[in-house]
Amino acid sequence: MTAAVLFISFAILLAISTPIAIALGVSSMLALIVEGVDLITIPINIYSSTSKWVLMAIPFFILGGNIMDKAGISKRLIKLADTAVGHRKGGMAVVCVAVACFFAAISGSGPATVAALGMIMIPAMASSGYDVPFASSLMATSGAIGVVIPPSITFVVYGSIAGASVGKLFMGGLIPGLLMGIGFAVTALIYGNKNCNLVTKEKASGKERWLAFRDAFWGLLMPVIILGGIYGGIFTPTEAAAFSAVYGLVVGLFVYRELKLKDIRSLFIDSISTSATIMWITANASIFAWVLTVSGIKEVITTAFTTFTGGSTIIFYIIVNIVLLIAGMLLDSTSALYIFTPLFIPVATALGVDLVHLGVVMIVNLAIGLYTPPVGVNLYVACSVSQISLEKILKPTMLLLFSSLIVLLLVTYIPQISMFLPNMLK
Repeated sequence: MTAAVLFISFAILLAISTPIAIALGVSSMLALIVEGVDLITIPINIYSSTSKWVLMAIPFFILGGNIMDKAGISKRLIKLADTAVGHRKGGMAVVCVAVACFFAAISGSGPATVAALGMIMIPAMASSGYDVPFASSLMATSGAIGVVIPPSITFVVYGSIAGASVGKLFMGGLIPGLLMGIGFAVTALIYGNKNCNLVTKEKASGKERWLAFRDAFWGLLMPVIILGGIYGGIFTPTEAAAFSAVYGLVVGLFVYRELKLKDIRSLFIDSISTSATIMWITANASIFAWVLTVSGIKEVITTAFTTFTGGSTIIFYIIVNIVLLIAGMLLDSTSALYIFTPLFIPVATALGVDLVHLGVVMIVNLAIGLYTPPVGVNLYVACSVSQISLEKILKPTMLLLFSSLIVLLLVTYIPQISMFLPNMLK
């Protein structure tokens, strides 16, 4: 009865376009009432789930990314990549993917990457010969790399739920993120040469390349310092996040000098708003996950899951991938992680699956969900930027989706891809 109330009410609320956080919270409350659990336990559970030290990294990473974006790092990264490969046929597509990878390491957010870079990169790709629908699709898919490339807010959330090392999760996401980028770039080059009238431009001189690198250096240094500090044991992920915000302020105010004191207030307000949204979802999703536990639903599902897999990691990952690809289309990453991670971990532990590898596989799935039709949020952001309808970018999106599914299969069934760098930390 409790399970029926929980899932049916949740589905109905989603169907009537209720915000995901409210849908999670209301359906959980209804299930607790049916279960006969005192509702006073809700605020206690919310406090225990949101007061984790590692979650403090989220607002600082968001603030650091907002500051660096305002400081003009995006246009400097684009100029650097453009001087390196922009002169080649189809090079602007490579620029789009490369800059998305770099910017993702700063912002840590897929939609934020699409919004920040789309206004520059989509017109630039169109002027180089790519059609606008494909340019928009490439921007939407490349922006999702921000969920996988460290430092990723999504990895912080998973680490807090699973108890896995955030530093190792960051390291584990690096190679899969780069593989996704390479897949997008190769697909874009093949598509461009077969379907578009691509144009080239004059090759940048050595001096122009040096000046572009020098101008972008301080922005490029930010993820290096953050990741190097974490992996070198200099500071924790939360401390690294706080450092990123301070570093961004110093670079924006005194190096690039594009950030003004009057901008700081609005940056803090935007960062607080975004962080509050994430934490509000986290709070309600944690209640949903807790209801699954206290009602016995979690035990029933994990038992059935374990029996169905028959001790096979291949079957386990097939189920994980199918479930999360669907969930990624319907739920935001935070909600999906809070709902499914507690269900997957007992089975993964019984099968001897490394929780870092499981986390990387889950986050790659959720990244793909950001641009999977019909509800991938990155697609809507890209459409808004380029002022075209969703229907026009569906076909090119499917081509790029195919390449990322290949990467997903490789990451899933060749654990060394995601575990090579984390194992170096041992």
